[in-house]
Amino acid sequence: MTVIEDPEALISRFGWPDYLVFVAMLSVSAIIGIYYACAGGKQSTTSEFLMAGRSMSTFPVAMSLIASFMSAITLLGTPAEVYQFGTMYWLIGISYFIVMPATNYLYLPIFYKLQVTSAYEYLELRFHKVIRCMGSATFTVQMSLYMAVVVYAPALALSQVTGINVYLSVTAIFVVCIFYTVVGGMKAVMWTDTLQVIIMYGAMIAVIAKGHVDVGGWSAVWNANQVTGRVEFSDFDVNPGKRHSVWSLVVGGYFTWITIYGVNQSQVQRYLTVSTIKQARNAVWINLVGLSVLLSVCCYGGMVIFAKYADCDPLSAKYVSKPDQLFPLFVMDTLGHIPGVPGLFVAGIFSGALSTVSSGLNSLAAICLEDFVKPFCCVGMTDERATKVSKGLAIGFGLLCFGLVFVAAQLGNVLEAALSIFGIIGGPLLGVFTLGIFFPWANSVGAGVGVIASLSLMLWIGVGTQVVKAQGFLKLTSKVYSTEGCRSLNDTLTTTLVGLNGLVSSTTASSVTQTSSAEEPLGLYQLSYMWYSTVGCCTVIVVGLIVSALTGFQDPRKLNPGLVCNTGNTIYWFMPKNIREYLRFEVGDDYELSEEPYEICKQPVSNLQEDESNPTFASSDAHLPSKLTDNDDATKL
Repeated sequence: MTVIEDPEALISRFGWPDYLVFVAMLSVSAIIGIYYACAGGKQSTTSEFLMAGRSMSTFPVAMSLIASFMSAITLLGTPAEVYQFGTMYWLIGISYFIVMPATNYLYLPIFYKLQVTSAYEYLELRFHKVIRCMGSATFTVQMSLYMAVVVYAPALALSQVTGINVYLSVTAIFVVCIFYTVVGGMKAVMWTDTLQVIIMYGAMIAVIAKGHVDVGGWSAVWNANQVTGRVEFSDFDVNPGKRHSVWSLVVGGYFTWITIYGVNQSQVQRYLTVSTIKQARNAVWINLVGLSVLLSVCCYGGMVIFAKYADCDPLSAKYVSKPDQLFPLFVMDTLGHIPGVPGLFVAGIFSGALSTVSSGLNSLAAICLEDFVKPFCCVGMTDERATKVSKGLAIGFGLLCFGLVFVAAQLGNVLEAALSIFGIIGGPLLGVFTLGIFFPWANSVGAGVGVIASLSLMLWIGVGTQVVKAQGFLKLTSKVYSTEGCRSLNDTLTTTLVGLNGLVSSTTASSVTQTSSAEEPLGLYQLSYMWYSTVGCCTVIVVGLIVSALTGFQDPRKLNPGLVCNTGNTIYWFMPKNIREYLRFEVGDDYELSEEPYEICKQPVSNLQEDESNPTFASSDAHLPSKLTDNDDATKL
């Protein structure tokens, strides 16, 4: 029989040693901000505040890349996902091994060559200022919603283990985060990210290792999950309505994560804080290892939690009300009696939130300054004034995201909510960048219409799915679980195996069960959230190319070759030289530097080391300007 302490008893276990650990983490984060406010350039220029003086080393950049988007969403959502639906989600890790090489050799060189502050400057250089503004505005909405979800998740965890009001927790996160982001700039953000990643890993590994031992080791964990059908890695169902399959997790996962690592402002900004492209690539490789380890730790954590509660599901026993509270319950039930350990866990969860929010505030301040304030409001402002404005913008976005937390509270399961946001809004953004980088015939009209069409379609799907879910037409089917071993149950509950269809989950749905054909919702609403980015991206490309054809293709020969990926030398590096040259599509053959109105595109990047090949812009045509070519050797994907 599984004995779970009453919630009140669990809350009482969170004592002063735990508060001390938690406050220590917040204090160190604030101290790092104060240090960088007083050291070095003292955050007195936009280069220092937004780009860390482009002088960061590889390790903190890699840690910051991990922290920015694998935060409380992963720490809370992934174990709950595996607990309810099994191990299929683990396969998304395969997509990481496709995403990172694509980032390093297809997308990163474009931005590094231009040395932009805002990634959306590329869209103006490639298309038009209007497209740049559309991209920036879309990212602002996406990141603001995402940060609200990320903050609400750890606040929920803290509420579960300490009883502190959720919105008091939210306030604490934003106050500390805004403080060190504004006073310490990008350097403080990245070094606090490094500290917070270490705390996250330490907390997760310590908690799961203890749980692993308590339930009887690997064999006990595996057997408990296998008996209930949770160990599953081979679902090759091609139905796009299938919530998690090999195809949705690998292919759909690629598009979801390349949206983040390939073109997201927060990540691009970090790539450009180092002095060489080699350092940026190494940071991405280190990030790949860290990302894979964290995913595995969290997925195995879900298996351990199920093994612990195999005969007494806390959801049906009403010990917790939402799936995302399962892990905090497990921590307090398993380790709550050890002083300081619950505090370490809460510090780890909060670390994930702080790192994501600080990264988001800095990136939002950067794009708002570069894409809206400088071009439209304060043309020709001094750098000193621009720095003050960017700090004010960071404070403003912090307050905005604080307000959006009240919206995030209605989104349910944090993992799926976060990935849905990136699919619905991030997919179209990925599409317009991909259209510009890989399709030299696309013009600005096609890009604009493509983005509008894609955003409209994805919002229709996303909002429509939420509506039909609220109406009860979409329900998830989980793996079986039991309440037979519970010490005490609510009188209304049964003690037999039940499915999630008997428990109304606050999770957005993709795999569904309908009661009758007359009530069946529109097929688009049954689309798995893992395909959102794919559909959004492909819609921009297809519509963009069709509209470009109708309005007149862009002449590739007149394009700046620094704005387009040389697919012949990157993707098809193994082909003969003449075929690679054909696949270059004559981009830039008639390009004249004098025609380019942006000074940034006229200058070679001095910190691209001579010993580093950059085939993205290379051509085997000898007549092209030498400053736009590095060598004819292809870097293999």
